[in-house]
Amino acid sequence: MTDRIDYIFEGQPAGGEAWQVAEGVFWIRMPLPFALDHINLWLLEDGDGWTVVDTGINREEIKDLWETVFTSVLGGRPVKRLICTHYHPDHMGLAGWLTERLGVGMWATDGEWRMAAQVHAKDDADFSGELEIMYRKCGYDEGFIGRVHERGNPYRRRAGSIPDPAHILADGDRIEIGRHSWQVIVGRGHAPEHACLFSEKAGVLISGDQVLPKITPNISVQAGDLEADPLAQYLASLDLFEPLPDNTLVLPSHKWPFRGLKQRLQSLRDHHADRLEETLLGCVTPRTVREAVPILFRRELNDHQLFFAIGEALAHLNHLWKLGRLTRTVDEDGIWRFVRS
Repeated sequence: MTDRIDYIFEGQPAGGEAWQVAEGVFWIRMPLPFALDHINLWLLEDGDGWTVVDTGINREEIKDLWETVFTSVLGGRPVKRLICTHYHPDHMGLAGWLTERLGVGMWATDGEWRMAAQVHAKDDADFSGELEIMYRKCGYDEGFIGRVHERGNPYRRRAGSIPDPAHILADGDRIEIGRHSWQVIVGRGHAPEHACLFSEKAGVLISGDQVLPKITPNISVQAGDLEADPLAQYLASLDLFEPLPDNTLVLPSHKWPFRGLKQRLQSLRDHHADRLEETLLGCVTPRTVREAVPILFRRELNDHQLFFAIGEALAHLNHLWKLGRLTRTVDEDGIWRFVRS
């Protein structure tokens, strides 16, 4: 399905620049060291100061770009608060540094900061040990498990210290920022309690990773909750955005700002419906999660991409299993297999 959405800007801001995208709303773009090579961050005019939304990953080059923003964009006005949409390191990775550097507090949902603190506290052995349990159930061999242990806990490298929140955000909250009132909309599936921000007056939705153009957010089963159904949570969360006007300017964390929210919501639903059907067709005979990954991801994957792909394949299998459309069995080695019911 082709999205009928409009990208309203040509190009994107360079590092250290800020483009105004709506009244009191500015777009910053920071690099990431992955195939998805950037994240969009947002500056909101807040009276005599600013509110920052999301941080970028914990790297010295990102700190340097922030210093450029401080000197060339903020116009001498102070940052008043930091809002983090969710715990992933490209969104919260510099929360500790920014709050200390600027002398401000972090605002986040309870589920996101607790998840950040929990994951950050795990040493390499604990983190990789949890993943080993998951990946063995998924059918992966000793060579892959060894690479998991070599990798350790990448979250601790990609996210600096995690500050305690100065304010807990909850679904339905309203935050007064400058001339605009922003409603907190909490989505699930991609992260535990992902905070999105909607301003009716500005006509803007800061969607984070919950609604992205061109690409779909990763929806993965996590090692600490192997029976979970995050895809059901994600699909239900899409409905939360249906009441918003279709001409809302959507500010995603990746790719480009766009209009055409309802079309994109339907396209995301259609995408997952197609993936579920592909998964179901691929499980005419029993499949391990390892065997299901190529059904959904037909290109060659590096290890970084494979870690995400395993979690996403398991999310689709679990969803079909919970719906009763797949049956899950466990063999004598503890490996799961899924087959059409």
